Amino acid sequence: MKKLALTTAFAMLAMAGLAQAQTTTLSVAIGPEASLTVTTGTTSLTTSGTNFATPYTGTTAFTYQIRTTKTGGTGNITSKVTADFAGTGGPSVGTPPSTGDALTYTCTVANPGTACTGSQTSSTAATTPVASFGAGASSTKAGNSGSVAWSLTDDPVYATGTYTATVTFTISAT
Repeated sequence: MKKLALTTAFAMLAMAGLAQAQTTTLSVAIGPEASLTVTTGTTSLTTSGTNFATPYTGTTAFTYQIRTTKTGGTGNITSKVTADFAGTGGPSVGTPPSTGDALTYTCTVANPGTACTGSQTSSTAATTPVASFGAGASSTKAGNSGSVAWSLTDDPVYATGTYTATVTFTISAT
């Protein structure tokens, strides 16, 4: 009986000696990255005035995610009117019907972003600032919020009707 127990114990030790362990080292390079979701698909511009003194206003909301490089990294969100107001006789960003007509906006952005300063004038020719980010900026995983508050001059020369324009927002990170 002792011999059987000793043989069994030796066999178990021999099998245990056959097992081998292998390892690997994991490496990941995490770079700058950014994403943007405009959460207001259509922004209606409305006015409460009846004397052309009160502009048409509305707000577009968005959520952004960003990660910039720790040293020297930057990022930004910009906007550009990529399709001007369509239709004859209405407002126009590219060629306003009257001097002083403009589509302007102000910005609100949660940290780590810095909102644009003051009122910005929209353009069909160039991008305009919405937010900027410095080195080492990182949003929450769910994203951080921001918005653009629009203001369109109420000009009596605008013909009655409904006019639409398309604004494209772009986010980048380095």
